Amino acid sequence: MTSIEIDRDAAHDAAQNELTKPIYPRASPADQIVDWLRDLLYRITAAGSAIPGGWFTISVLVILFVVAVVVAVRIARRTMRTARSANQALFGSQELSAAQHRSIAEQYAAQGDWSAAIRHRVRALARHLEETGVLDAVPGRTATELARDAAAALPALSTELFSAANTFNDVTYGERPGTESAYRAIAALDEVQAQ
Repeated sequence: MTSIEIDRDAAHDAAQNELTKPIYPRASPADQIVDWLRDLLYRITAAGSAIPGGWFTISVLVILFVVAVVVAVRIARRTMRTARSANQALFGSQELSAAQHRSIAEQYAAQGDWSAAIRHRVRALARHLEETGVLDAVPGRTATELARDAAAALPALSTELFSAANTFNDVTYGERPGTESAYRAIAALDEVQAQ
């Protein structure tokens, strides 16, 4: 009887070939996932027991991490909202009252500059809703956000509010020309609120 020297790679290949034969049972994919999860849970449990304070320490650290993430997200959202450029904000850089915006809108309307008249009339509407306490003043609010917030407070005017916001966006960002009829619709909405 002669002995045959088999190197490590050859032995590995031979074992793999043997185990692929149908006579050996194979774990189903579900069983493999369950085994992997058990192994992961065991490793986590072992690691948790090695930390001073055990699971209490881990729980406190996880809670602190979650709180930190929530605070960071809120700060980031607030910063993004207030860091918008003046062109995107509804009011831009001007701080005028609702009456002042209405007056400016009427001056532009008299000149036939319907785009500028629309912008100032929507601003008058927004400022009036803030002055009367219907809405909280929010720096950097867009026309769409105005419509959404105002529609929540005044659901009967939801359609008109979103139409005014879309018109504002069209003339401000879409560079579409304003029309007298669009201005008159927004003015009527503003006058209803001003009464």
